[in-house]
Amino acid sequence: MAGFRIPDWSVYAVVLAAIIGLSLSRRENADAPPAPTPPDEAEGALLGPITPFDPAVTVEAPDGPFQPSAGTAFSIAADGRWITARHVVDGCRKPALVVGGGRAVAADLRLARGADVALLITDGGPPGLPVLTRPQLKHGQRAFHPGFPQGRVGEVSSRLLGRETLKGHGRGAHDEPVLAWAEVGRTEGLEGTLAGLSGAPALDRQGRVLGVTIAEAPRRGRIYTTSPETFAPTIRGQSGAEQAPLSEPITVDNYGRVSDTLRRDLRVAQVVCLAG
Repeated sequence: MAGFRIPDWSVYAVVLAAIIGLSLSRRENADAPPAPTPPDEAEGALLGPITPFDPAVTVEAPDGPFQPSAGTAFSIAADGRWITARHVVDGCRKPALVVGGGRAVAADLRLARGADVALLITDGGPPGLPVLTRPQLKHGQRAFHPGFPQGRVGEVSSRLLGRETLKGHGRGAHDEPVLAWAEVGRTEGLEGTLAGLSGAPALDRQGRVLGVTIAEAPRRGRIYTTSPETFAPTIRGQSGAEQAPLSEPITVDNYGRVSDTLRRDLRVAQVVCLAG
């Protein structure tokens, strides 16, 4: 019987494979590494500093005489230090904090310069909310805004979009760098304007204050808060050391309940202008 003979084509294939393998092993490898996994929406890139190129948006300011209004305030120290939006109380002779039962506590007023922020002072108060004066802000991170939109209890949740500049005009108007947030949720049944939420704290997941809610752009679905660069100087030396943290982190599932607790404890309160 004739012996088995290896086909010529298989010999050629082995030789060719060896030559190709040797060539590839000596080729320079300059491939880029795999792209990193996209960051989670709530943990995007760090927010950069204020620049002259930040987008600008115009907010109307009334030209007529002061009209009494209601807004939101929050405690930053148990010795009676509260923060609200300046435009809520600017021109008000008798600002007061509603404490329930048809009662209100009168407050002294200090207006900040260069920021839509005002300091209210009372004789004592509830524990202050923790305040972050140098927060590490990230695009897409959540904030929660408990307060009194439309003069009734309510809250909003949002995600950080970036920096903008509010270009106001009218009585007392000024340009101010702010943070822009996209509204992503609100109290069930709350429709229309968020007027009355001005002065509310913007809280992170740990219940720490990132800034003050000062304006909205309903058609764009945006909320504006003070920037750390303007907010921090207004509370320097005012925030208390006894700031009590929240008992639980804030989430999209519990922010309504947490907001109710803050209002019930008067750490977030309604601010009004008394007649006279």
